[in-house]
Amino acid sequence: MTVAIKIAPSILSADFSCLGNEVKAIDAAGCDYVHIDVMDGHFVPNLTFGPPIIKDIRPVTKKVFDVHLMINPAQPHLHAYAEAGADIITVHVEADAHLDRSLQMIKELGKKAGVSLNPSTPETAIEHVLDKVDLILVMSVNPGFGGQSFIPSQVEKIRRIRSMIGDRPIDLEVDGGINVDTIKSVTEAGANVIVAGSAVFKGDDYAATIGALRGAA
Repeated sequence: MTVAIKIAPSILSADFSCLGNEVKAIDAAGCDYVHIDVMDGHFVPNLTFGPPIIKDIRPVTKKVFDVHLMINPAQPHLHAYAEAGADIITVHVEADAHLDRSLQMIKELGKKAGVSLNPSTPETAIEHVLDKVDLILVMSVNPGFGGQSFIPSQVEKIRRIRSMIGDRPIDLEVDGGINVDTIKSVTEAGANVIVAGSAVFKGDDYAATIGALRGAA
């Protein structure tokens, strides 16, 4: 069975001076999700969006807000991101001492629950929460900055996680260094949600880029 590929442009690479317009533009260009990278300057060496910004851009699109929390701790903030308009909330296994509880909290907030793994984290770290997640996010760069190069070793991890998922209704997402040259390797391995930041926002024609990514996948 062919699985539809979802494209999730990361607004980390957008023009922050007109963020609402950028979100409208990727919506019109045919994106499936809006990927929002939340960084705290602690778990990762950068600072980005908080709940107020997410709340401000929520009215400009009906597309899914795919909120990736690169923060530690995440639990105290889950309610704020849910209230701001997140549809999917993803937490990092490396940043969460009580991962099972966090996933349960996300579900109780009425949101889809995701778990993310850094490049050096083995897939075995999530095997005991597979029945509690809607999405697994494999980082194919070290988190914290946009524009990094794809780490090829993550392809085999994606393949192993796809096997672990089996027939569960779980999306397998990949984030980091994805462009028309690298996308096919991850979709062939089993990823069906593709985060692309620089690849989308570096050009002027977002629709053409999103279309090219779909074609290359």
